[in-house]
Amino acid sequence: MKIEHKNKLLQKRRWRIRKKISGTQERPRLSVCFTNKHIYAQCIDDTTGETLVFLSSLNSELKSKNVSANIDGAKVLGEAFAEKAKAAGVSRVVFDRNGRLYHGSVKTFADVVRSAGLEF
Repeated sequence: MKIEHKNKLLQKRRWRIRKKISGTQERPRLSVCFTNKHIYAQCIDDTTGETLVFLSSLNSELKSKNVSANIDGAKVLGEAFAEKAKAAGVSRVVFDRNGRLYHGSVKTFADVVRSAGLEF
C-alpha cells in the first residue's frame, strides 16, 4: 500500500513537470531516469515523438567503467552523454528531472552535462 502511494505521488510530480516543459527540434527535452541500479538519459523531440540521443549505464562502453546509479556514475554518464549529444548536433536542451528532486545524483548529472557544453 505504501509503495503504491509513493508511485502515485511520483507520477503526479512527473505530470506536473511535463505540463510546463516540452522539447522541440531546436531544443529537445533531456529526460534523465535513475533507478536503483542504472541511469538512463535521452534527448526527445516532443513535436515528432522521436528520441534524438539515448545513453544508459547499460551501454557496452560504459559497462567497462562500472557505472551505477550514484554520484560517481552520474558524472561518467553525464560526460559521455554530452559528447554523444554534441556529435548528434544537439547544443541546447530543456532538462526534465523526471519527478526526482534536483539534488544529489540528478544535480551532479545536470552540472556535468552543463560543464561539458550543453546549454540548459
